[in-house]
Amino acid sequence: MTQKVCTNLKEKPVQKTSTKEDYPKNNQKRVKSAAPKLYPNSHLFTKWGDDLSEEEQKEAEALFQIYGYNVFLSNQLPSNRKLPDLRDPRCVQMNYPKDLPSLSVVLIYINEALSVIKRAVRSIITHTPKHLLKEIILVDDHSTYNDLGKPLYDFIDEVHKETPGLIKRVWHPHQMGLSQSRITGWKQATGDVVAILDAHIEATQGWAEPLLARIKADRTVVVSPVFDKVNYDDLQVERYESFAHGFDWALWCMYESFGPDWNGKQSQPGKSPSVMGIFAADRGFLGEIGGLDGGMTVYGGENVELGIRVWLCGGSVEIVPCSRIAHIERAHKPYAPDLSLSMRRNALRVADVWLDEYKKNVFIAWNVPLKDHGIDIGDVSERKKLRENLKCKPFSWYLENVYPSLERWDNVLGYGVLQNSLFKNHCVDQGVIPGNIPVLYECHFQEPQRCFYNTEREILIGRLRSHKYSSNRCLVDPGSGSIPTLHECNVAKLNQLHMHWDFTQGREIRNMATKRCLEIAQGENYYYQLIIQPCSSQSWTIQHLITTF
Repeated sequence: MTQKVCTNLKEKPVQKTSTKEDYPKNNQKRVKSAAPKLYPNSHLFTKWGDDLSEEEQKEAEALFQIYGYNVFLSNQLPSNRKLPDLRDPRCVQMNYPKDLPSLSVVLIYINEALSVIKRAVRSIITHTPKHLLKEIILVDDHSTYNDLGKPLYDFIDEVHKETPGLIKRVWHPHQMGLSQSRITGWKQATGDVVAILDAHIEATQGWAEPLLARIKADRTVVVSPVFDKVNYDDLQVERYESFAHGFDWALWCMYESFGPDWNGKQSQPGKSPSVMGIFAADRGFLGEIGGLDGGMTVYGGENVELGIRVWLCGGSVEIVPCSRIAHIERAHKPYAPDLSLSMRRNALRVADVWLDEYKKNVFIAWNVPLKDHGIDIGDVSERKKLRENLKCKPFSWYLENVYPSLERWDNVLGYGVLQNSLFKNHCVDQGVIPGNIPVLYECHFQEPQRCFYNTEREILIGRLRSHKYSSNRCLVDPGSGSIPTLHECNVAKLNQLHMHWDFTQGREIRNMATKRCLEIAQGENYYYQLIIQPCSSQSWTIQHLITTF
């Protein structure tokens, strides 16, 4: 089973493509003016920019830091550049009904590069049949850059000379976040179907018809195109295979393989547990199931919430491989350098409304206590009332029928950092990766120090895997010597290693086979370290309890 966190974006590409005719040509004068790289550690110049002068490098790097992608190059590309057709040959041969639903396209942005927005708009106009494209709605979440004022209006006027009234622009008087921006776009839309996209995309040939055809066949299906990667540095396109959109228990989205019923049919839609934020839906159906959650803030979790809600409340989610969108993957998000706080808050909100008894898994994943966590998730009463009115299914149905590979974590008794009473400012840590030696390290409460004790009497150290196809690492007494080790739990079980521990909160941790204890002691350098030795009544506590043990 393949997986990849979507904040790092796509799977390994199967094809790299180049559209050289659309790139500025180097000339002799420019080559002669090239200078040594001023920013050898910048990601922007890893494989691009060898021919730039010092002034051009400074400009390119400054723009890169502002936007997270190569605006210097983007400004030189034509707004209607031609991208290669990366569809499966079977997709090209497909015929779609002519009486497809009308389409409103929503582009969300904040402080996006004007040249990128222009390219997104032009690509949509070029590659969407004119009789289907009702409008393009630009939702500006309170941008502050000057070129998104008059220069953008001038571009809109230019488009309106060709197609009057095609573009609507909505500007938020204050920053409202990604989810709220999508809601704004959906409310402004008048087409039968609304497609909500990022503004740093380029629509490709034949992108719209496969999505509209699926919705015409079933108005309750929410569909997503396949995203091809536009490199943030050279803006070339890399093709990706089709994957489902899943998530872990922290509700970070990720890519993973489709279920066995798909069988690699690259021209056929595949069922997906969720969506990643770029999607199309019947505008009326989206309203019937509650639109988008207006209680979400900034960024994160809203896409997973939508996917879960659609499945539980009468719809389904599909990825449509014949529809492809080229999407710029930023090197960094300048407008939100740390997404974890908003993501954690939104994840807990989703859990409280939709996850029933499994909401504890989100708390475990974020290492917050089950009660009195002090995180304000906003008023969820209306969303709970919506769920009740729609008579939505329980989340256990979703786990059984939609996402059976998600591990249920029913056996976890305690979670969080593991501390010894003798040295409370240090925590058990998974140690160097790769490697299998746990260590005692100053407490920082991050993922390498997450520990879990379960009903099988295993102590897991490091990240607790969310999926059945992944493995955890278990603490093992090797039986000889004094150094504890970590092994993949399934391997330790197969090899009958000493992986079971008798642990009562606030007391010793004793291996059930060897009768030795996990303890701490000063080493030769006087630093405390983890050891396995005859028990001396040292006591341990794990940070959070699900039940007393």
